[in-house]
Amino acid sequence: MEIIKKDWQLIKQKVADGKAHELSEGDTFYLGACTKGANAQSVRKQPFSKIPAKQRAYSLKQGYVNHIIASIAGETKEVYGKLIPSVAVAKKQTIEEVVISKFKPLIGKTDSELVKQFQLEYINPKIKDYHSRVSKAIVKSVFGVPQDMKVEDYIEEFEKAEIIVKTVRLKENNLPKEDISFPNFKYEEIVNEEWDDSNFKDILEHKFLFVFFQFENEQLVLRKVKFWNMPYADILEAEKVWAKTKEIVSKGKIVKEVIGSTRYTNFPNKSFNSVSHVRPHATNAADTYPLPIKDKLTKAKEYTKHCFWLNNSYVRDDIYLK
Repeated sequence: MEIIKKDWQLIKQKVADGKAHELSEGDTFYLGACTKGANAQSVRKQPFSKIPAKQRAYSLKQGYVNHIIASIAGETKEVYGKLIPSVAVAKKQTIEEVVISKFKPLIGKTDSELVKQFQLEYINPKIKDYHSRVSKAIVKSVFGVPQDMKVEDYIEEFEKAEIIVKTVRLKENNLPKEDISFPNFKYEEIVNEEWDDSNFKDILEHKFLFVFFQFENEQLVLRKVKFWNMPYADILEAEKVWAKTKEIVSKGKIVKEVIGSTRYTNFPNKSFNSVSHVRPHATNAADTYPLPIKDKLTKAKEYTKHCFWLNNSYVRDDIYLK
């Protein structure tokens, strides 16, 4: 109830600030402000701004409702980790403050120091993806999560709030080593979606926990931990990428040209948009999804799996450095 009360206060404050049109499910933890109306475009006047805002209603997050249903059905046999053990703590600290306090004593420590502290020496430093594995293992250790589980599934508050955890490794110039990927989209589904009900928008309206490590010579240093949800203006930018992608698939114009054995697509790349882009996310070229309409150039009836990505420059400038 204390967490829901804080969520309510945040929603109320955003309306009071004339920003009802910027409300997002990612603003809060358990209590959401979901769109509601005859259709997704239903709007009404807001009291402190001339900008019309989508009609909204209070709602409990899906992860929270799933937890309630599992409890009623007696299916909560799992042992969850709790960040907030009592009402007294909930009154004094937010979920964000509790999480940040866990990481605060570790900021500035190297991966080798943290490996020793959390007894992670079993991870072979000679394997190709060592830095990726060790950084994720460190985050799990901070929360006391078993290494065979995800933080999002083990920490009760994270599961209820549907928080997405992203571990990012930065180069020495602050640019992430990689863009951030999301789950693959299915071509046959995206052509039948509307933006407000799309899988991509749903993901972007989640709350994220970013844990940033940075390379310093050959070692990783824990630099920063930050809760984040995408600002309204950036969601509008991401919508342009989604809309262009839907248009390309629905017209059968995925492949722009074929040079040798390489296919070049019309999907929006990094130069198209400052926030997001589309590129392959598959084990190999044969890892495909069926197409709703044949590709006009290649006549292909299926195509290599693709997904939406956050640009690494966007992650640097609008998340890490802000």
